[in-house]
Amino acid sequence: MKTSAVLARLDAYEKLIRLDKPVGILLLLWPTLWGLWLSASGIPDWRALWIFVVGTVLMRSAGCAINDYADRHFDAAVERTKDRPLATGLIQPWEALAVAAALSLAAFVLVVRLNLLTIVLSVVALLLAASYPFTKRFFAMPQAVLGVAFGFGIPMAFAAQLGRVTALGWALLAAHVLWTIAYDTEYAMVDRNDDVQLGIKTSAILFGKHDVLAVMACYALFLLAMLGIGIWQGYGPFYTGGLLVAAVIAGYHYRLIRDRSREGAFKAFRHNNWLGAAIFAGVLLDQWPR
Repeated sequence: MKTSAVLARLDAYEKLIRLDKPVGILLLLWPTLWGLWLSASGIPDWRALWIFVVGTVLMRSAGCAINDYADRHFDAAVERTKDRPLATGLIQPWEALAVAAALSLAAFVLVVRLNLLTIVLSVVALLLAASYPFTKRFFAMPQAVLGVAFGFGIPMAFAAQLGRVTALGWALLAAHVLWTIAYDTEYAMVDRNDDVQLGIKTSAILFGKHDVLAVMACYALFLLAMLGIGIWQGYGPFYTGGLLVAAVIAGYHYRLIRDRSREGAFKAFRHNNWLGAAIFAGVLLDQWPR
């Protein structure tokens, strides 16, 4: 096989697992880091941190491959996804499954270095990641399922650090679901017209003309939940400051989505990386050893 053909194949695989679009990795990583630092009440175990960071990259990549396999009959008809490797035929369906399996296995090899509860939760996380793409066929708000899947690094982090998942871990996961509904509704607003024609269910379709209000309400509820967690746990001004910065960022997103343009909604979705980073910065400073 010629070098150019090999490079083209590698490029197709890169696009399949979205390494060219790392925002998804960051949206998965930030809540995992919240969980690691808050469960440790300071700097987490370095080995667990390394495993979770690498595992996040692997599982997000595997999830993208599974998602494209599940949506292979829809993507070609959607403006945003029509050039994906499976939609164009550059990659065959069996290849996407093989890539997802290989990446999931690599992530599992990392997780087995941790305790039994974390291993069990990793299996649940894999099932959530594999089932999420199919919920768009029958569940009116698949974004809630995505929220659990993307936030499952939180209980796994608590399990890895403490050997159990405390009420704080589950509270953080519940709050995270609200954030995911907000940013993935923005994402779904980009494809709404195509999804209606294809019969795919999303929160953007469910909320209809109230979509902008629903997104902002989810942001508000998420930040209030995180503030409540901070008061409950006695976190300090750095934690609260991170939430205030996140609130300003959420307010900026209103400006981006209020006219419901594809470009504005997609920009707001991508910008959520900074919202997650702001909260992590607050957590990091608040939990820094004194």
